[in-house]
Amino acid sequence: MISLVDVGIKQMSDTIIQVENLAKKYVIAHQEKGVHGYKTFRGAMTNAAKSFASVFQSPAKKEVNRNQEEFWALEDVSFEIKQGDRVGIIGRNGAGKSTLLKILSRITEPTRGSVRIRGRVASLLEVGTGFHPELTGRENIFLNGAILGMSKVEIQRKFDEIVAFAEVEKFLDTPVKRYSSGMYVRLAFAVAAHLEPELLIVDEVLAVGDAQFQKKCLGKMEDVGKEGRTVLFVSHNMATINILCQRAVWLVGGRVQIDGQAEHVTSKYLTYGVDHAGEAVINTSNLSQKFCFKRITLFNSEGNITSVFSVQEPIKICLEYNTTKTIEGLEISFQISNYFGVIVFCSNRSSSIPAKVPVGNHISEIEIPALFLVPGTYSVEIAAHIPNVEFLDRHESILSFEIEETGSNMAIYQDANYGVVFANLIWQERSLIYAEQ
Repeated sequence: MISLVDVGIKQMSDTIIQVENLAKKYVIAHQEKGVHGYKTFRGAMTNAAKSFASVFQSPAKKEVNRNQEEFWALEDVSFEIKQGDRVGIIGRNGAGKSTLLKILSRITEPTRGSVRIRGRVASLLEVGTGFHPELTGRENIFLNGAILGMSKVEIQRKFDEIVAFAEVEKFLDTPVKRYSSGMYVRLAFAVAAHLEPELLIVDEVLAVGDAQFQKKCLGKMEDVGKEGRTVLFVSHNMATINILCQRAVWLVGGRVQIDGQAEHVTSKYLTYGVDHAGEAVINTSNLSQKFCFKRITLFNSEGNITSVFSVQEPIKICLEYNTTKTIEGLEISFQISNYFGVIVFCSNRSSSIPAKVPVGNHISEIEIPALFLVPGTYSVEIAAHIPNVEFLDRHESILSFEIEETGSNMAIYQDANYGVVFANLIWQERSLIYAEQ
């Protein structure tokens, strides 16, 4: 019989990262208004004297430095990661992803909160992280292994695998400062992934390698996870996050927005900030241009404005636009992308538009048929241009909508991945009758 204490100990032992109320503050210096970037020796000495004197002032008399601003890169971040988890960290630029990884990699200290990590950590935060430029590729492999706490025998056992994966045999005894960025990243990743860390942290470095190498890296990270080791992966590519990771942590402004199943989190991330009401009114303040979109509206089969549709009903898209000059050869298009960020299809409307569109307000409509898009979350992009002549207007991810499973012929397969569209193809059956011998 296992006691509650034993269960608690086992659960703690499965946790490889525990982050509690983590916060990181940076102080940003601003130059005084009217002060030029050039400093005189006299000015520098005066400022130094003031700083020295301020040390002996009482706290009440110390002046607040108005030329400095506090910036919280992370605030109250908490989560746990179990052994063997493959977790994606996502967020816009400036969300705090790199700061979080630097703290987890022990490169920088948090301002407050705690981080508990069990086991060896191998980090790949940028090209050539942890490499000494004057040392050769061979020497850097052994150096990195030693930093991870591995013995020379352990490193030698993995040496050939690392070299073969990185494909740098010819340059193994060349100082890495002479490596190209591609060679750098191949060797850096190979070292980080093969020296058996309990935790592998990778920050968007796969974009440096070619497509074949990226595929190798993804496969290796999957293998690392299957071996019971933990992978923490930062990427702006949601398709890669969904392929590699079971779970995702989404950061917004230094805080955790959502922590959950990867596909759910990435779908919310891709539609974050877009209109979900089934209608978006576009700012038309700039009426000096000859074309501008005014509104996009989604209608269901009953003629109601909505952003949620049954898989069994069509979706009517209505585009309103304004022209302040007569336009010849106008083409309007819209594009649908799924929650992976993959473009499902695009459609252009040119043949039905008059050869010359007169000045005024106009409406273009299109209908997406029922049983076409599979259940999921989608975003809409609209654009207008004169082909090979002029680009007029464009709005990315202006609207999002959801398709709900309400009884398609694929419903019995529940959450199985069956592509991005339903292919309603015509099947014909015939029987072959063989004469008895």
